[in-house]
Amino acid sequence: MGFEIERLKNSKIEKLNSWERIVFVSGSGTTTETQTYSYNDDNLPSGKYQYRLKQIDFNGKYEYSNVVDVEMISPTEFSLAQNYPNPFNPSTTIRYSIPNVTLSGVEGSRVQLKVYDVLGNEVAVLVDEYKSAGNYDIDFNSQDLSSGIYFYKLRIGKNELVKKMLLLR
Repeated sequence: MGFEIERLKNSKIEKLNSWERIVFVSGSGTTTETQTYSYNDDNLPSGKYQYRLKQIDFNGKYEYSNVVDVEMISPTEFSLAQNYPNPFNPSTTIRYSIPNVTLSGVEGSRVQLKVYDVLGNEVAVLVDEYKSAGNYDIDFNSQDLSSGIYFYKLRIGKNELVKKMLLLR
């Protein structure tokens, strides 16, 4: 049937009820051929995490994999990736990275990600909050905007990065 990917909520207390189901990945059915499955657990702060798979059969029986330790490492620099897809209609994804505070010197800084039209008018606020170091994806839905060129700006402390994107209706 498939697999549930589970992450330990608190790695200091390993209790059965502390495992969190984060996604279900459908299986390929009964086969003798090797199958490959993948899932990216994005938007997590830096730190150590534990994962396991719960393999669920068609008859409802299940079996757990061994626990795997994963360390999420903070980015070393600020970055703002090109949105994808681009051009887009009606939504697109914007990825950005916040480095560890000891590398950036901006402890407690607010993260702002805003969208502007070509005249410099703010048309959307995607993020306006304090964030931990890590990699983040945000979806932007342009349902109320017309076709054209837009800019998105990431501001963290005194650091700013800007990219251009194209909305085609």
